[in-house]
Amino acid sequence: MKKLHITIVILLLLSCSRSNLKFSSPVPPDGKYDTQFPLGNASDQIEEITRSVKKLTSIAYYKNYVFPPEARITRQDLQNRSFVDKAETVSFQSNSVIGTATIIFYQSRHVLLLTCAHVIDFPDTVLYFYPNESGQPSSFIQSIGIKIKQQNFVADLPDRGSLTILALDRKRDLALLGSFFSRTPDFPVPFFRYPFGRAKELQWGTFVYMIGYPRGFQMITRGIVSQPHRNKKGAFIVDAIFNLGFSGGIVLALRDGIPNFELVGIAGSTSAEFDYVLVPDKETRRSGYDPELPYNREIYVEQKKQINYGITNVIPVEEIVAFLKENEETLIREGYEYRHLLR
Repeated sequence: MKKLHITIVILLLLSCSRSNLKFSSPVPPDGKYDTQFPLGNASDQIEEITRSVKKLTSIAYYKNYVFPPEARITRQDLQNRSFVDKAETVSFQSNSVIGTATIIFYQSRHVLLLTCAHVIDFPDTVLYFYPNESGQPSSFIQSIGIKIKQQNFVADLPDRGSLTILALDRKRDLALLGSFFSRTPDFPVPFFRYPFGRAKELQWGTFVYMIGYPRGFQMITRGIVSQPHRNKKGAFIVDAIFNLGFSGGIVLALRDGIPNFELVGIAGSTSAEFDYVLVPDKETRRSGYDPELPYNREIYVEQKKQINYGITNVIPVEEIVAFLKENEETLIREGYEYRHLLR
């Protein structure tokens, strides 16, 4: 009897515990973007999409001229290049940026990529001025850097991945890069095959995926939409962690579940604060510095960025479509037949 009694008690406990379990059921389709964590496995679709998202490297090469104070070089001297002979020193330097670009079109050896303008937008000329008596910049130039070459490339594309800037919009922070391959690649070129959505239809709490190259590593992360409709163009913020290199990374939303991914924007920038710090010369930084020894070489001022993680500003897809439409005729003449993207 005791064994029978114990068995009955155990069965009653199990039945009670089962009755407390609640199983989620799929949300019925409503034609809106999803606000809940997706149900089901999206690995196949995400893997396909990631193949179209590339690490973009942009390098600008400058020739620098440094002038002594007595040279009294002004902007007017730059017109006739008379400044060249007055330079005290001449040197070369390169500045590089890593960002994210997505292949949005490939056909007949023409490849077209979308990214942020600030990833590839290096100034043609960089000027530094001597300070006046009050410490403000005077009209006399201390140094000038002139861009002599720029390279933009994606390493795993044909022809060494070299890309040309086809269109750039600083206000929208958008750019298009392209290439016409010298021969048909031996491998299929992946491109983004999913539809362009509507950022203006996003809501508070919409669930999004983001794919990019923070610090040069391809990564996928997730976020929640805040402040939808920040402006009339559909800009919004997500709480996904942004890091250097993520600029240009795509932002995807699901409409009525997997596999209905849609492009709703690209990561543009994050909130940040800037400080100025004292640093040793480049040679010391390269070779290392022994803190036990007094430092007696040149000291430089460097701007240091402190990223406020978790506040990522997104350029809405509506701006991307408007940018593509503005450059449609010119690029189609060059062989980039991308009208289907604008439907």
